[in-house]
This record gives sequence, structure tokens and C-alpha cells, in this order.
Amino acid sequence: MTSPPGGGDDSSAAEPQPLVCDRCGTSAGILADGPPLTWTCSVENGARRYFCETCSRENLRSIEGRLDSDWW
Repeated sequence: MTSPPGGGDDSSAAEPQPLVCDRCGTSAGILADGPPLTWTCSVENGARRYFCETCSRENLRSIEGRLDSDWW
């Protein structure tokens, strides 16, 4: 049996990471259950980016137009 790349230690995957808005830096704290329902998740160039409720509301048309956040 082979191990996945980077070793077989999955202990770091179990620890929740702090969630921070990729636009303004607002912190939602460390969440085990995922981002708050009011936050937006966008996949840009294969990477997930999270945006707080305020940034999501201010840029709703750009988000719906599927513009990358660099264009906002």
C-alpha cells in the first residue's frame, strides 16, 4: 500500500483554520463548520476565496457577472 504525497499524517487536516475575507481582511474567527451563511465563496484560478457579507453585498453585480475579484 502506498501513502499519499506529503506523508500519511492527516492530523493537520483536522484542525480548523481561521477564516479571513480575501478583500478587506475581516475575520470570522476559527470555524469548524465552514464559513458563515452570509459569506461568499469564489473559486478563482483553482483557489477558493472567501468574502465577508459586506464585501459580497458591495460587489454583488460583479460576483453575479463572474468577474474575478481583481476586477472589483
